[in-house]
Amino acid sequence: MDIAADFSRNVFVFLLLLTPLVFVHELGHFLVARWCGVRVEVFSIGFGRELFGFTDKHGTRWKFSLLPLGGYVRMFGQAPNELEGGELPVEMSEADRKVSFMNKSVGRRAAIVAAGPIANFIFAILVLTVLFWGFGKQFISPVIDEISPGSAAQEAGLLPGDKIIALNSRQIATFEEVADYIHLNLDQPLQVTVERNGAQQTVMATPKIIVQKDILGRDAQVARLGVISKSGGPMIQLGLTDAAKAAVDYCYTKTTEMLQGLWQMIWGVRPASEIGGVLRIATLSGAVAEIGFYQLTIWAVMLSLNLGLINLFPVPMLDGGHLAYYAVEAARGRPLSEGAQEWGLKIGLAMVLSLMIFATWNDLVYLKVVDFFHGLFT
Repeated sequence: MDIAADFSRNVFVFLLLLTPLVFVHELGHFLVARWCGVRVEVFSIGFGRELFGFTDKHGTRWKFSLLPLGGYVRMFGQAPNELEGGELPVEMSEADRKVSFMNKSVGRRAAIVAAGPIANFIFAILVLTVLFWGFGKQFISPVIDEISPGSAAQEAGLLPGDKIIALNSRQIATFEEVADYIHLNLDQPLQVTVERNGAQQTVMATPKIIVQKDILGRDAQVARLGVISKSGGPMIQLGLTDAAKAAVDYCYTKTTEMLQGLWQMIWGVRPASEIGGVLRIATLSGAVAEIGFYQLTIWAVMLSLNLGLINLFPVPMLDGGHLAYYAVEAARGRPLSEGAQEWGLKIGLAMVLSLMIFATWNDLVYLKVVDFFHGLFT
């Protein structure tokens, strides 16, 4: 398959995953806005010029727009921004005030804004619940089948047959939890508690940073303890209640891992080159789609969690930025001045655009596009 066909397939898969996630996010805003008595003027998937759409009986324009990377809900009386457009009415009748976003209490406005990210978290949990209930959940026991020669595990005295039950006093139930914990803690010393011949034993081990190929065949630095499980692990069928509990646990764990990884980047523990943008996500989406439906669904869940989490960051333009404004308003009894909010919006827009440019550059380096063009002129 040529490069153009690969690119087209990756973009198709990415948009196939992203569009429902954006819809769910905006639907959260929409439903709570309607519940709070706010008139919704526009529900858009994408930005820019409208491609097609319709107007419902409540006067809401539902549309698909030219740039599909996102979406928005515009409510009557809501301050417009550079992406959504719109104008604030100069004067409002009493009837208009009752359905205006800005005339609702700060609590109701906060609920409407928070509903988008919350919808993404709920959607992720529901999708995982159905997946675990219908297809089962893979369980790989944390029993060591093999030790890599020269690895940290061998140096620490771990043996095949050992069952890892805790890392730094954190209880371990599956081999995946071992891999996730080591991935996040990089080359930090680990207190490894294992069960051997019916007795518990604790050793110290420091994972080593090695270079190996990722899912796209690119070199990546990863932390490795050097323990191997040869078993793929059975798919355990779960009842609806157990599937829901497993889904909540999974989403909570992955969300905390994302926050920990971000914190490590801020402090320089983890390289900022790991920040990926649309190009990398699209490429990874295509690669995961080749593995199968189950893994693609897990990937969609991760994207939904990312979308919900990122939108909660206290950056103007994002939902979290609006929530920060409302928190200040609730504390001081009045909103920030229009000038302060406008400056905050400009700063937020600059931050978001800067991050997008940085992530895109990372993607071009990661996908070796920069190397390709560099080779043309050297």
